[in-house]
Amino acid sequence: MNTRYIDTHCHLQFEQYAHDREDIIEQMREQGIAGIVVGTDLESSKTAVVLAESHEHLFASIGLHPNRENDEWYKASVYRSLAQSHKVVAIGECGLDYFRLEAADEERKKKQKLLFNDHILLAAELDKPLIVHARSSNSTKDAYQDMITILKEAKSKYPNLRGDIHFFAGSVNEAETFIALDFTISFTAVITFAREYDEAIRAVPLASILAETDAPYVAPTSRRWKRNDPLAVKEVVAKIADIRSEDPETVRATLLTNARRLFALPVLSC
Repeated sequence: MNTRYIDTHCHLQFEQYAHDREDIIEQMREQGIAGIVVGTDLESSKTAVVLAESHEHLFASIGLHPNRENDEWYKASVYRSLAQSHKVVAIGECGLDYFRLEAADEERKKKQKLLFNDHILLAAELDKPLIVHARSSNSTKDAYQDMITILKEAKSKYPNLRGDIHFFAGSVNEAETFIALDFTISFTAVITFAREYDEAIRAVPLASILAETDAPYVAPTSRRWKRNDPLAVKEVVAKIADIRSEDPETVRATLLTNARRLFALPVLSC
């Protein structure tokens, strides 16, 4: 396999792929697309690892999503054990999600922050990057601002801390702050039909951008309102090149290098 693209965030273990998962994975191999299968709780993290261990061009990230904070008691020892697999390349999906919280629900926000710090500790211990979820309340950037505060403090304690801000929807200033903290920012196929991401895509260094699908969510314009899959990462990369008015092949190769560097991925040439 000659790897040409890396979907840095997909959920191929989810039930939406129950009937054609292996077919999609084979199409990824044929088209030179590697993927990081991201867990959102212990069960989906385990299945992400199983998938990754079964396919050379798949890798796994393990973690507890902030929206699952009420559903599962986070046990670092269990995730630490799961991370012993050589196919686990990151810790997450973790972070802060205030979108569905009441504005005054400070108790839930506090729990999310504590959970996020637990993931930071594990990532620092294992020297693995984080895959970070941030979603703010309507018409605010509150989750991003809280996350920046947490990461600045953590970075002072753990200088090697690094990761990716998944499905970035913040401002240019916030992007630059994350980049200064050794985090990349990634974009999904939402950029094929929404223009509010263009400013950040143009402004930040290409060396700090990743491409992802967040599949099965947010399909590109070509498949709007349908189930998404990692094959759409090609459209994400093409759109990033279009928005930046840069050579598509240069953008493709740079984003591939960015992902390999952050997640310490091997060169797949079988």
